[in-house]
Amino acid sequence: RRQKKTASHAMMELENTKDCSQAGKPLFCPSHPTEELRLFCEQCDQPVCRDCVVDRHRQHPYDFTGNVIHRHGDALRELLKSTQQHMGTLEDVLGQIDDMGSAVRSRAEAVATEICLFASGYVKAIEVHRDRLLKQLEDLKVQKENLLHLQKAQLQQLLLDMRTGVGFTERLLTSGSDLEILITKGVVASRLAKLNSVAYNTHPSVDDGIQFSPQERAGQCCGYEVFGAILNKVVDPARCTLHGEDLHSARQNQLTGFTLLCNDTTGERMGRGGEAVRVTITHKDKRDCAVKPTVCDNGDGTYHISYSPEEPGLYAVCIYVKGQHVQGSPFTLMVKNKFREHQGVFHCCTFCSSGGQKAARCACGGTMPGGYQGCGHGHKGHPGCPHWSCCGQVKESSECLCGPPSDASQRSLLRTVAL
Repeated sequence: RRQKKTASHAMMELENTKDCSQAGKPLFCPSHPTEELRLFCEQCDQPVCRDCVVDRHRQHPYDFTGNVIHRHGDALRELLKSTQQHMGTLEDVLGQIDDMGSAVRSRAEAVATEICLFASGYVKAIEVHRDRLLKQLEDLKVQKENLLHLQKAQLQQLLLDMRTGVGFTERLLTSGSDLEILITKGVVASRLAKLNSVAYNTHPSVDDGIQFSPQERAGQCCGYEVFGAILNKVVDPARCTLHGEDLHSARQNQLTGFTLLCNDTTGERMGRGGEAVRVTITHKDKRDCAVKPTVCDNGDGTYHISYSPEEPGLYAVCIYVKGQHVQGSPFTLMVKNKFREHQGVFHCCTFCSSGGQKAARCACGGTMPGGYQGCGHGHKGHPGCPHWSCCGQVKESSECLCGPPSDASQRSLLRTVAL
């Protein structure tokens, strides 16, 4: 009503339109209030009156509303149908979203309960494992203290017996007469000899080798995997052993190695790694010649030492654990010259097998210098047995026994192989 264009229009409340429907009543043109809207301008896509067609919509295609309502109504119905389908889909999606929100909240509450149960169980398992470790530590401490007390009592008794024997013997020698000394000499000497023959340990029977390893797997506790273990074993270099087939021999420029097995003071295997292992391999004749080994910690108390010597000869090998030699260290290593490959032909030589008959023909097709039909290998024959033409070895996968071939022999071998 405040707008200039619609001030003269008839207004009704929306609630009143339910009872007073405008359907069937004529609609008048806003620009020409006396003219009824009976035409439809196709170009402007709006209803118009006769005056509009003559005025503003001149030369625009138009038609009566009754003729175009079906076409435009069908288009609206198609759009309506598509929109209704989208509305149904959106309503379904909104329902699914609400259901999923409820499911997420329910699942989150269930998982939160699981987390709380897991955490409380885990904390309980850790506390049980803690108490078990402390009990194990206490038992270990009491065991070591008992052994020390027993050793101390034995040594104190031995010391008391020695002091008594030494005191009596000193008084006898200083205050006794010659006859008294001679009479008691046998008993005193027997007593002192017996005291001197008593074997005793010059070191404490146990050590303080108690460690805690947080990374050590401790198995299952209350259904949970826990970590942390008390390590009582201490490596004893004197009980560590070396193992390997090629411990004392090696080949030039060939990778070889051996294994170090670490044991504790009782001779049992350590079962864990982390020890300070140092290895030196030095040439006995050449001071500046040394081999740099590689130490691989297997994590189970064994260490693999590998090396590749570049020079042949005798080497001194030293293996240290915590700065002390292990059992068998140092030892001597013999490095042989590198493997010599065969330069000849592996075959059965008919000339050699025949005892040197000139008419015998070799299976390889080679001929002797001077016209013989055999091969000039220069070694004794192996009748009926394949062998290497260069050194006579009957094993195909073997090391050549010949030294570096001379020019003449090389030419002969090349000639034989070529033929």
